[in-house]
Amino acid sequence: MSNSSTSDLLKPFKLKTKQQELLIRVSILCLVYILAFITRLFSVLRYESMIHEFDPYFNYRTTLYLTQHGFYDFWNWFDYESWYPLGRIVGGTLYPGLMVTAALIYRLLHFLRFAVHIREVCVLTAPFFASNTTLVAYFFGKEIWDSGAGLVAAILIAVCPGYISRSVAGSYDNEGVAIFALLFTFFLFVKAVNKGSLAWGLASAFGYFYMVSAWGGYVFIINLIPLYVLVLLITGRYSMRLYVAYNCMYILGMLLAMQIRFVGFQHVQSGEHMAAMGVFFLMQVLHIISKLHFLLVSSNVLVVFYFLDWVKHMLSDTKLFQEFLRITVTCAVAAGGIALGVGMASGYISPWTGRFYSLLDPTYAKDHIPIIASVSEHQPTAWSSFMFDFHILLFLFPAGLYFCFKRLSDATIFIVMYGLTSVYFAGVMVRLILVATPAVCLISAIAVSATVKNLTVLLRSKNKVAQIGSTKGTSSAKASSKVILSCHCLSISLPFL
Repeated sequence: MSNSSTSDLLKPFKLKTKQQELLIRVSILCLVYILAFITRLFSVLRYESMIHEFDPYFNYRTTLYLTQHGFYDFWNWFDYESWYPLGRIVGGTLYPGLMVTAALIYRLLHFLRFAVHIREVCVLTAPFFASNTTLVAYFFGKEIWDSGAGLVAAILIAVCPGYISRSVAGSYDNEGVAIFALLFTFFLFVKAVNKGSLAWGLASAFGYFYMVSAWGGYVFIINLIPLYVLVLLITGRYSMRLYVAYNCMYILGMLLAMQIRFVGFQHVQSGEHMAAMGVFFLMQVLHIISKLHFLLVSSNVLVVFYFLDWVKHMLSDTKLFQEFLRITVTCAVAAGGIALGVGMASGYISPWTGRFYSLLDPTYAKDHIPIIASVSEHQPTAWSSFMFDFHILLFLFPAGLYFCFKRLSDATIFIVMYGLTSVYFAGVMVRLILVATPAVCLISAIAVSATVKNLTVLLRSKNKVAQIGSTKGTSSAKASSKVILSCHCLSISLPFL
């Protein structure tokens, strides 16, 4: 076959530059997805398919009961064998997200005619969700920075030891699905803030509901997001996009989280959740003030706006009216603080838990709650642990923070706050390295992507300068040769003149 016929056959398969880029990106993501799964199968391949440790085995036992008896019996199950001889109300004393997820995967596989035992599903649940986390990391990095940062973040989180330690095959614990839910919730919320879309805000609320059902670390989400919103308000970045995203996420997420029996009414009765409620009310006040002019000139029938119009008319001075608003907001905040103090003093609002106090004050648990300090996971983190869990990311993380501060936006402010707070908590409690790992991978990916991009731009500019210099050199050489030729011709013709 000739070369011309071969080129004619391959002509329909030639792709444009954008199509080639998409093909390479999808191929890399598929390879990273497989890599994240197989790197967590060492224990299964080396020994056998089994559940590790005590807590994962209890989770497996409850999942087995769920698949055999159904969700209703599982939700109301009183287990006489746990906490013997007292027994345990299972549905009201655990986060059911892990069990329900494994049961749904089990049902789906049987619906597709794959005859697998529930134990195999439980063993491979954590590696499966670790692979899904790589996809979420890609889209999160793309939303924060660019697609290059997303690809690097997916690769880093697939092989980072800080995440592998909690997501190996057989480690059937809450963290196996919780990190996926954590990162997925953050991605949806940042997407909602960037787009200002009600649909993305509702999606982030459902992601938060899944996180609440899976792990008690949802408290980190419900405190970090209000802190992020407060920072945006202080720095003058308030927008309607932020208002829509936070209100949808908080209201619907709170209502959905209350459906978990182990959580219940803690969102309105626990001190750990009061920051989110306070920021929510603060946003309503700021929204009313920001839209005050529009609301006063419109034909709105709400009593509060007519009241503000009446006050403005009675004061008949813009400065006095602004002072009235300032005093009113200050009094409202003070009243909220007093109500919070009275609620905590009366016992209606429960105080912070010992674990929460120990995060803010590392010496609290050792002095007041020794049983928390006795757990090895709750000890402060040694520098060697950071080195073994993060490796080169320890050096890329500060560079990524630099690039984030260099190109500040709503999304980069969020990832900076996530990174700094999670690294601090990881230093206080060794188990929270797991929470810091996604943030460290994302920020390090930003450093790698930005550095490579800057280097390629620099190299391209040097190549352009070299090409321009070479073209100038050839043109000047041609001009000089023409001058020499003309002078030579002139010297030859002069004797005959």
